[in-house]
Amino acid sequence: MSKHGEDTDDGEHSHGHEEHSHDHHQHDLESLGFAVLTVSSSRSIDEDAAGDAIVEAVESAGHEVTVRELVPDTYDRVQDTVNRFVNREDTDCIVTTGGTGVTPDDVTIEAVEPLFDKHLPGFGELFRRLSYDEISTKVVGTRAAAGVANGVPVFCLPGSESAVRLGIEDIVLEEAPHLAGLARRDESEADEEDETDAE
Repeated sequence: MSKHGEDTDDGEHSHGHEEHSHDHHQHDLESLGFAVLTVSSSRSIDEDAAGDAIVEAVESAGHEVTVRELVPDTYDRVQDTVNRFVNREDTDCIVTTGGTGVTPDDVTIEAVEPLFDKHLPGFGELFRRLSYDEISTKVVGTRAAAGVANGVPVFCLPGSESAVRLGIEDIVLEEAPHLAGLARRDESEADEEDETDAE
């Protein structure tokens, strides 16, 4: 029987939550390389407060920004840039800012989602729940999203500095080490763990 279903001395069925929660984080990466992409046709990298906020938060948490770029709101440029970031050896996580609204030139989600092997709907749901306290029902206009592309977690945040700080500080930096570690896990290692859990 697996450790998740051992019987305790008093005969009750234990779910092994303490052991499981410890094992749950064994793949976490201690230090991540972040790629930061600002999507905007109206500002330059020198006046990119949202991008600056991401860099500041990432570095304050002990991680590294390995690449940072700004591209205009065009589907091809956004998709090509994120795809290039995903394939960099020094990139463990990608954060984009901008282009998640509902205007005709907000194309970040449309450009990035086709790259996802797995979607992480909980990110957008949690971001909107936390944002509600700040912007009330206006949260329905943000399409913040996340997923995993080629083993790299990608988080798409709105373009405002306050939204970026909320997303990066309250969610991304909390979960990125865990998600990046799991997403990059070796397939043979995953198979071994599945076999162990099935015993």
